[in-house]
Parts: sequence; C-alpha cells; structure tokens
Amino acid sequence: MVSLTEKGFSRTLGFGQRPALLVVDFINGFTDPASPLGADVAREISETNRLLARFRQRRLPIYFSSIEYDDPSATDAGLWRKKITGLEELIAGSSACLVDQRLARRANEALIRKKFASCFSGTGFLSRLVVADVDTIVVAGCTTSGCVRATVVDACQSGIRPIVAQDAVADRLADTHRQSLTDITLKYGDVMPVDDIISSVDAIRDEEATRDRPDPA
Repeated sequence: MVSLTEKGFSRTLGFGQRPALLVVDFINGFTDPASPLGADVAREISETNRLLARFRQRRLPIYFSSIEYDDPSATDAGLWRKKITGLEELIAGSSACLVDQRLARRANEALIRKKFASCFSGTGFLSRLVVADVDTIVVAGCTTSGCVRATVVDACQSGIRPIVAQDAVADRLADTHRQSLTDITLKYGDVMPVDDIISSVDAIRDEEATRDRPDPA
C-alpha cells in the first residue's frame, strides 16, 4: 500500500527570511481549568515562553490573539455561539479575554482581537504581516484542532508559511491534538519541536548578520 508521503503529502515548507511568532488564544478563558472553555496548559505556556524569549532577544515580530465579543450575550459570535455556549464567557473587557499573565505580554506586542477561529478572519492580520515583511509565522497556543488549525490553514492559503510549535500548542483532547498535528503536517504547514524552531530562527538571524556585515578591508 502506498503511503501518503509517497503520494506527495507532508512536503516541508520551511522558514522564509522573516519569521514572526503568533500566540493563539492563550487567554484566561482558555488557560484556566476552572473556565468552561479552559484546560491545564501549563507545560505549553512554559514552552511558549521559551519561544517568546528568543523572538524578543532577536527583535522579531510577536503577535497575540484573543477572542472577544462586544455584545453581552455574545450574539456577534453568530452560529458559533450555538455550537459552544462557553463563548459567552468571552465578553470584551472581561478577565477571560486577557492574555495569561504568565506570558508577560509587552506593550509593543500586538493583540489580534477576533470573533471566530482563524486569526485571519475579519481581523486585518494578513495586512499587518505584509507591512512587516513577515513571510513565516511560528504558531503556539490553543486549541490545536480549533483556532490553531484554522489559522494555519488560512496562513497557507494566504502565502504565509505556517510553522506549528509542537510542544507549545494545546488541546482539550489528546487524540484530537495528535490528529490535528498529523493533518497539519500532511496538508498545511510544518510541525516542529520548540528546540528546532529556536535553532532555525537563530540560523536565519545569524545569516542576516553575516550578510549585512561589511567585507574586511
């Protein structure tokens, strides 16, 4: 039986020249296990902090996302609210919409406010990436099967290379998490351990520094 890899799936996209880090929905509503939408993601937040430290050190763009609804009944969630009643917790201005303080988001790190799964849906995020000359997004956050996957699919079809940080994305169900990573690997993006992502980012920046350094006289 011919494998999917032999049929041409799972090819590597790789990094471009200008990566950014996107932390998807690591907000209190999702990271507090007591929340209707929440789960224990302490390990994934720790791995995300490793990525944040390196991207900050390298002065590369960093974006966070949050789901926020203006209507107190979250009617601006549309049909999604009928599917997931817990979305009614995510009212703009509530603590549920705040980025988890363990990530220590800085004032210069943009917050993408969205109402649906993908960070690209109705947000202007793609325009921001284009203006910043970003051609690659490293994706951390939650959930792997939901907002992470939706964002990766939209990134791929928008010409932005998606790299999913395997150790820094989380889901409520282990099986769903694993299957989503497999699906992304097969069709939409690359899935890499955090250590390998950090090495790749370092290699890009070191190459740029060498290229920009004047030749010795």
